[in-house]
Formats: sequence, C-alpha cells, structure tokens
Amino acid sequence: MKHVMRITLMAIIILMLAMSAACAPKQAPNANQGSEAPGQSGGHVQQPENGANLQESGNNNNHGQEKDSVRDMLKQLSTAEKIGQLVMVGVEGTVPDDTARQFIESYYVGGFIFYKNNISDTKQAVAFINELKKMNAHHKVPLLLSVDEEGGRVSRMPEQFQALPAAQTIGASGSAELASGLGAVIGKELAGFGLNMDFAPVLDINSNPDNPVIGSRSFGNDAKVVSEMGIAMLQGIKQEGVIPVVKHFPGHGDTSVDSHLGLPVVEHDMERLRKLELVPFAKAIEEGADVVMVAHLLMPKLDAEQPASFSKAVIQDVLRDELGFEGVVVTDDMTMGAIVKHYDIGEAAVKFIQGGGNIVLVGHEKDRQLAVIDALTAAVNSGEITSDMLDERVHSILQLKEKYALRDEPAAGPDIKAINQEIESILSKHKIKQAK
Repeated sequence: MKHVMRITLMAIIILMLAMSAACAPKQAPNANQGSEAPGQSGGHVQQPENGANLQESGNNNNHGQEKDSVRDMLKQLSTAEKIGQLVMVGVEGTVPDDTARQFIESYYVGGFIFYKNNISDTKQAVAFINELKKMNAHHKVPLLLSVDEEGGRVSRMPEQFQALPAAQTIGASGSAELASGLGAVIGKELAGFGLNMDFAPVLDINSNPDNPVIGSRSFGNDAKVVSEMGIAMLQGIKQEGVIPVVKHFPGHGDTSVDSHLGLPVVEHDMERLRKLELVPFAKAIEEGADVVMVAHLLMPKLDAEQPASFSKAVIQDVLRDELGFEGVVVTDDMTMGAIVKHYDIGEAAVKFIQGGGNIVLVGHEKDRQLAVIDALTAAVNSGEITSDMLDERVHSILQLKEKYALRDEPAAGPDIKAINQEIESILSKHKIKQAK
C-alpha cells in the first residue's frame, strides 16, 4: 500500500512540474545568438529598403543604422554616379546655365564651388543655389555646395554683410572665444544661403614673411596659436551644420611662390614638418576634423616627382597612416597654375584618387572639368582605379553627407540684420576694430 501511495505521489509531482513548464513564458529567439559581442543588445536594426536615398533618409543618430544606410546607398549608385561623387566643379555666371545642368544631369557631380563672381547679392545667391538643388533633387545623393569663406581678404559674401577680420587679427587677439564666435557667424551666413561646406579654417603657419599667398590668412607664426584658433573656428563653423575644411595640408606657410601661378617647392623633411607645419593638422584631426584640403606643393624630401595634392607619400603615408585621418580629402583647385603649367590635369586627378584622395576640385574651365571626369572614367574602366578603390573613396563622401544630414532643400536666406548685429557685438566685446 505504501508503495502504491509513493508511486501515486511521484506521478502527481511529475504532472505538476510538466504543467508549470508549459505555462512559463517563452523566450523570443535571438537572431544574433552565438555571435553577439559582450555588451550588445542583440536588437534588430531595420535595414533601409532597396533604392535608399540620402535625400530622404533623415538625420539618424543610430550609428549602426547610419553605416548600413550609407552602404546600401553605395550599392544603388551606378558607376557613372560614383565617379560623379569624386568631382566638385565651379560654374560661370550668377544663374544656373546649361553647363550646370549638364554637370548634374549627365555627370552626376558631387558638388559645386562658388566664387565671388557667382554672388552679386543675397537674393540672387539664394535663388542660384536653390535652383541647383532643385535640379539635383531627383538624384539619390545631395550636393556639396561650397565657398572659401575665411574672413579678411578671402570672402565670397555679398557686401550686405559686415566684413570679418582676417585670421591674423584673430590670432593676435589670443582669444579662442573670438575665433569660435566668428566661426559660428560664418556658419550662419553660409547655412542661410543653403551652402553646406566652407574651405576654412586655414591651418598654415605663417613662417615665411615673403609668402605671397598666405600672410594675413594665417592665425600666426606659432603652431600652438594656429592650432588653438583654427580648432576654435572649426568648431564654430561646425556647430551651425556647415562642414569645415582645414587647409592647406601639409602646410603652405613657408613658400615664396603663389600656387595659383606656379608650383612652390618646400624642402622640409619629416622631422621639421612634425615639429611645425603638421602640428595644427594633427591637433585638428584629434578634435574631429572631417575634411582636409591638400596643397599644390612639391616636397622633394617626401616625393620628388609629384606635388602633395596627388602624392601617395603625402596623402596616404603621412595624412592617413601617420596622422590617422579617416575622413574626406579634397584637392585645392586643380586649375591653378601649379598643376596646369606642369602636369596633365586628368592624370593628376587619377593619381590623387589612387593616392588616397576623395574629391577632385576643378573650379574653372569646362574643358578641364570634363577632362578630369573623362580621365577618372577611363581609369575606372581600365582598372587603374579598381572597383573596391572607387567604392571606398565614394563611401567616405556619402558618410560625410549623411553625417551632416545634407538635403537638397531650398533655403530661405540668411537673416542679414541679425548676423550683422552679432558680428558687431562680438567685435565690440573683444575690442576688434570693424573691418572695412
């Protein structure tokens, strides 16, 4: 009898355990189970649909999803569209013409640069830029729209704006607050027009008083001052959603030839460069610089054949490998005398991409702009620029455009009165005379 009761009791216990297990909540299967790194949530990141469009993807702060959207966007681009992203061009006049439309519709250029002769007044400039955006709006990738706006003698803004002091004046003040404040003003000016990239600040150290091209454009002759002021201005520009471009790597301060007219030769070796010229660039990279412009300088101690602007020894070996820069590299204007008087512009563009660069800036002359596009296309077709290299260069550009949430949306125009009041307030606070 006891034996029967014991068997019955055990059966009841087994039945109760079985019922308990059946009622327990089931754990959802983990798609990443077995491969998830420690600390990862294992949550699913929704992938963008085919036909992803940077114009429509929105500003996504999820870094993993941003990477996926950029990678997916790259897959959607044709070879011609990828090649177009490698090129930034200038156009003539104050209204979009057939050439501008052709660059967008037929060559898919990644961006435009505007010079003083493209901007006559605020209303005209806003209309010009908005029309280019409208032309490009049906393309998958938004445009980079850029100017050289440094303050001082290098300015593209209409005369309706209060002039800004030169970098030399800012550096002499010793105030990073002044540099940051004026950087933010520049950012507001550009953003008001719908511009999204500024070829500033200048990080060249003005170590040669006979330099015909830098001079007052530099914050000074001391690496620490140039670094501090340049980074402050960079951050000010950046906070307004405009992409700052540090220039002219690896340092244009100790030259006696204007690279717009000829090819400067800089005899410094790496030991000297590391002590002086490279210091501001290294600091800016540490502080998050996204874009670096390379200069048209021949540096025989680094590369006796090719100027820095398309030298692998300078771009890949120094800028990327030694300084650790992973962002976008752009050339100075390839139609400058330093290049066109000494080299074939198409070959130079190809070597720049092969050497680690991303964007070829061709500011003038349609024939030369088309020569660059044709040379890049031929190099891709022949395998001189491999498909992997092309994708790598373009991927960095798309990442930049996504990071700054660029869109080809029309701008309303800058608030000139408010910006001028801010300039006056900043200059008054720091006892800087109004620039004329």
